Amino acid sequence: MAESASARSISATEVDPTSAPQSLEEQYRSVRTFSHQLCKPLAPEDYVVQSMTDASPTKWHLAHTTWFFETLVLQEALPEYNPFSQAFKYLFNSYYNSLGKQFPRPQRGMLSRPTVDEVHAYRAHVDDAMAEAFASGRLAALSSVLEIGLHHEQQHQELLITDLKHMLAQNPTFPVYRETSQPERELCVPLHWQRWEEGLYSIGSDGDGFMYDNEGPRHRHFQPTFEIANRLITAGEFLAFMRDGGYKRPELWLSEGWARVQQEGWSHPLYWVEQEGQWQQFTLGGLQALNPIVPVCHVSYFEADAFARWFGGRLPTESEWEIVASSNPIEGNFVESERFHPAAAEGVNGDMRQLFGDVWEWTQSAYSAYPGYQPVPGPLGEYNGKFMCGQFVLRGGSCATSQSHIRPTYRNFFPPHARWQFSGIRLARDVERSTP
Repeated sequence: MAESASARSISATEVDPTSAPQSLEEQYRSVRTFSHQLCKPLAPEDYVVQSMTDASPTKWHLAHTTWFFETLVLQEALPEYNPFSQAFKYLFNSYYNSLGKQFPRPQRGMLSRPTVDEVHAYRAHVDDAMAEAFASGRLAALSSVLEIGLHHEQQHQELLITDLKHMLAQNPTFPVYRETSQPERELCVPLHWQRWEEGLYSIGSDGDGFMYDNEGPRHRHFQPTFEIANRLITAGEFLAFMRDGGYKRPELWLSEGWARVQQEGWSHPLYWVEQEGQWQQFTLGGLQALNPIVPVCHVSYFEADAFARWFGGRLPTESEWEIVASSNPIEGNFVESERFHPAAAEGVNGDMRQLFGDVWEWTQSAYSAYPGYQPVPGPLGEYNGKFMCGQFVLRGGSCATSQSHIRPTYRNFFPPHARWQFSGIRLARDVERSTP
């Protein structure tokens, strides 16, 4: 496909996605660049497959994020803007009912047209228009919407990676997305419990910096004393749960989780493969031997909860997790490391490890509104609030998350049976109160 000069510059690698841009225009270029970089290892055939209803083709992610900027930014800022295709308003709207009908999600993989080249041309068309809008200064009034659009594309970059992994995993040849090398460590950081005393804590965003509406309002929360593990649960520890009959013991499972185990035949985490008595794991670097000291990932809430019961702990609440995370730096194994897989914890003491990056951490908290929550007005009010039913909160980001996208107050959410995200386990436990 012949790209415009603007498209060539946007898809080049001069812009470093790990840097800290100073302007929204620089951030826009950086985020849009990174989407292209993630697609560099792909063949055209890889862009179009939808492996399950919950996943979307790579081509759709690229088009939908572009639709966001076209619909919610350009068409608001530039009355004279000429949309790339009127059909795209329907094809690439995800769930914004206030903006019109949407093409059915389960059928996204049926869209062989527009072609991959046409989707890239669509991105170039919108990027050219955005460059003109930045130059004209007419985006100032839409800076908050533009910032949401940037974080929205970062969310879809993560979904692109996880959906692509699920798609490649359906292939019995275990294809490689990117050759990756996982640092080898022989020793596992011992699991310790850190104690946090009861008290009145502030939870949620204080509005300093970007936040989604579901991260507020900031509110006070009384927290009883609790203990939390200093690191994530490892693949080796989860393997011990399996060998002790974890998937065969109904007393460990929530009722709906046990029904899933029976109906879907769960006996191990997603992407684990047993060959000749040895456990291996499908990764974006192909099939690799299971490393027992890296965090277990691709487990559902049900599996995480069952493991916690077996281990003698529980999952933390999201308030407990945020209390701990707020006093720790945002450091970890993010997508910028290009490992595309969790890494073993480092260190030998009881300091908190792996709070950010590696795997999204299931909490026992149902996804619901904070006290006083109100969705933002307009179409963006559909972004979070209407999903506050039947989901659980995850915290901390993963190896597929951009470091600039995560913060201690960030609330991710998925239904309890979801396994294809990089989701894992950190444990907490109650502290017995002494009798006065």
